Amino acid sequence: MKIKSGFVVRKIADSYMAIPVSVRSADVSGVIALSETGAFLWKLLEKDFSQGELICRLRDEFDVSLEIAERDVKVFLHQLTERGWMDGTVN
Repeated sequence: MKIKSGFVVRKIADSYMAIPVSVRSADVSGVIALSETGAFLWKLLEKDFSQGELICRLRDEFDVSLEIAERDVKVFLHQLTERGWMDGTVN
């Protein structure tokens, strides 16, 4: 799974934003606010990662339980997929 091209993630003060660029800016108006966890997952999804790999990386980075990591990754991927921002299939 991968995030579609046409976005850049920036940290502005204490906030993370995904900003549509180029052609993507016609599809997405404004910027997308991300939590620290969301920004971490988004950056991973700029490469090709499976849902299981995302869960493992999230657990390692934030020292959370398997249940929390699974829930957070599933919710995040669902939101991205619903908006049409993902390339690939969510398992």
